[in-house]
Amino acid sequence: MSGDHSPRLPERDRPWMMRTYAGHSTAKASNELYRRNLQKGQTGLSVAFDLPTQTGYDPDDELARGEVGKVGVPISHRGDMEALMEGIPLAEMNTSMTINATAAWLLALYVVAAGEQGVEESKLQGTTQNDIVKEFLARGTYAFPPAPSMRLIADMIAYTVEHIPKWNPINICSYHLQEAGSTPVQEIAYSMSNAIAVLDAVRERLGGSDAPMEAVFGRISFFVNAGVRFIEEHAKLRAMSILWEELGRERYGVKDPKNLRFRYGVQVNSLGLTEAQPENNVQRIVLEALAVTLGRDARARAIQLPAWNEALGLPRPWDQQWSLRIQQVLAYETDVLEYPDIFEGSKVMDGLVAELLQGARAEMAIVSEHGGAVQAVPYMKAAMVTSHHARLRRIETGEQVVVGQNRFTETEDSPLTADGGILVVDPAVEAERIEAVRRWRSERDQAAVDGALAELARVAAAEGRDENLMVPTIAAARAGATTGEWAGTLREVFGGYRAPTGVGEAGGGDGRGGDEELREVRAEVERLGELLGRRPKILVGKPGLDGHSNGAEQIALRARDSGMDVVYEGIRLTPAQIAASALHEGVHVIGLSILSGSHRELVPAVIDALREAGVQVPVVVGGIIPDQDAPLLVAAGVAAVYTPKDFDLTRIVRDIVELVEANAGGAQQSADPAANGSSANGSA
Repeated sequence: MSGDHSPRLPERDRPWMMRTYAGHSTAKASNELYRRNLQKGQTGLSVAFDLPTQTGYDPDDELARGEVGKVGVPISHRGDMEALMEGIPLAEMNTSMTINATAAWLLALYVVAAGEQGVEESKLQGTTQNDIVKEFLARGTYAFPPAPSMRLIADMIAYTVEHIPKWNPINICSYHLQEAGSTPVQEIAYSMSNAIAVLDAVRERLGGSDAPMEAVFGRISFFVNAGVRFIEEHAKLRAMSILWEELGRERYGVKDPKNLRFRYGVQVNSLGLTEAQPENNVQRIVLEALAVTLGRDARARAIQLPAWNEALGLPRPWDQQWSLRIQQVLAYETDVLEYPDIFEGSKVMDGLVAELLQGARAEMAIVSEHGGAVQAVPYMKAAMVTSHHARLRRIETGEQVVVGQNRFTETEDSPLTADGGILVVDPAVEAERIEAVRRWRSERDQAAVDGALAELARVAAAEGRDENLMVPTIAAARAGATTGEWAGTLREVFGGYRAPTGVGEAGGGDGRGGDEELREVRAEVERLGELLGRRPKILVGKPGLDGHSNGAEQIALRARDSGMDVVYEGIRLTPAQIAASALHEGVHVIGLSILSGSHRELVPAVIDALREAGVQVPVVVGGIIPDQDAPLLVAAGVAAVYTPKDFDLTRIVRDIVELVEANAGGAQQSADPAANGSSANGSA
């Protein structure tokens, strides 16, 4: 087409920022990976931190055992951050850091590292995720109770707006809500309610005035999810854009259209990636990317795509390159950037958006009735666990088709996984990082560190809005304090916290025909209870720092619905705590859930702790566990291993009931992982 009637834009829309979520092992190894990715055409950094860094522990802490360098890069002090960013021009780079509870600390380390490059903090640009409410709801990497956590966020936002004006101090994350099973309506409502809680806290921090909120509102960004139902997902994003503008105008008095824009980055859905026929994940990722690129008026401005093999384990550099190339083909080979918004005037799209808005507003009203997002965490958590339960039931019954998993399961062996198909972190990394952090402590100016941490504690304990926690945080980073010392100082002032699990309040089976098998399992549980003299009891435990509890919650819920007594105390337990709980509760079976890759270290540690406590019951394990690791776990004493390719939770519970019965009868159980199968989402 040509002439005045051409629907094309005068100029192509500019491509979004292209990132790859990456980091592992050590700062040096991750730096090399970042520089290679930038050479391949990546236009921004997205830093993945390991779990000890995310939750505020040093590598030599007991809770860090088995977790160092597994799901991201360990950053213990400014020296690590300087090594991570070596040779990367921070005055020019846009860096996204997936960090929440310790976001203030990691930003402080970044500021100090930039200073070492001669870059003023005012020149820095990037994003810290910094969304603690969703950590309580979905991801589990919280460190402090809700009130002081919100204070940290508000202080950090206030500091960046004044001193680091190009920085996005928070990503309100709907991404993890979808990963935890929320519906599109819940995802919109809970993320918007979360944003209200954050903005209200910042307004209070700034003295209750709306005057500074224009700039604050303009720096808030979102991190969203896009599932494979990409038409509905696009409608969700248009609905979020409408709600966000309404909030800005009506609640916070924002007038500048630029500040009212719904600014978001995206990683498309990981929940829908399958271990079974993992090559299917490639087309899922491509289709999901369309949701956030097709419509110009709701187009993402930063995208990171998961790798095809993330349901198997840690992606290799080649796998991440494939995801980057998907973005580049979409941006530079297709014509998606050449046209105005192709959904403008669409009755179908307008209808979908209106439907989502109606549902989201109603759900936001319920959250408001609970007192807002922070106070409504137990309500939202239970609602999401219930929604996830319904999703899994649809997959189990075949109502929701997952190609290669519950339909079209005949398959050829994949050449992509012939060598295991994932990156395995060298176990020696943890010992090396422990030695390195101890060496750092021994060589620094300890008096300067002690003084900086004392000042941090003083400001943390102070009431009122006169002092900002970012100031002593940056000073502690510059003095050479460690991640564990910064978080430990604040824990002493703020106290500890354990988020609600949602299992006790969540709804159970929906009573449809697919529940016949569940009724049969209930009958088996009743019969077993008569044999045992009481109802069989399962302890579902999450050792280590892995906060992804969705699978564990669903196993606990299904075991409860099967008639078993369930002990589930949430995340972040030591092997000794699990053993003590098993002994105290008198459980008949233990299910461990580990998705962080630390199963090789933590599972044997739990079994040793159980033996020392005199607990002799079957142990089953679920998680993202490579096939080659299953025999190692069985040799350590595990009775059954479950992985993401197994989605039938009722069958898993039936297996567990049989194990308890065999153990009660004195039978020796040796399980073949291939025969016993695996649990959905690593949920055993």
